[in-house]
Amino acid sequence: MSEERSERGFVVVDKRGQEAEEKDQKAAPAEEPAAARELPKPDFASLVISLGSSALFHLGIVPDPTTGEPGEPDLALARQTIDLVEILQEKTRGNLTPEEDQLMQSLLTDLRLRYVERSGSGS
Repeated sequence: MSEERSERGFVVVDKRGQEAEEKDQKAAPAEEPAAARELPKPDFASLVISLGSSALFHLGIVPDPTTGEPGEPDLALARQTIDLVEILQEKTRGNLTPEEDQLMQSLLTDLRLRYVERSGSGS
């Protein structure tokens, strides 16, 4: 923005181009920074479900959240994620609520069955 002082004592402000910028800023939706978003408080169930979702993705059962397309199965990564859930189960044994324990048991049973189906080890 350029300013010029005239001989009469008033200021002339050149706003050409500024109006277009302001219009563009108003038209573009403001993206909220990740830090400003309110996310739910993490808990044990969220952690377990997140690991389960990762395993299902690696099994090629759930779609990639960015593309919506199912990914190629990667049985090694699926097995590793299932093993992580098993380690978590072992390390938390006796420290979980009945609901958390049931979630862990159900998730591991489901993941193991799906892994066997996908790997062809069940036939």
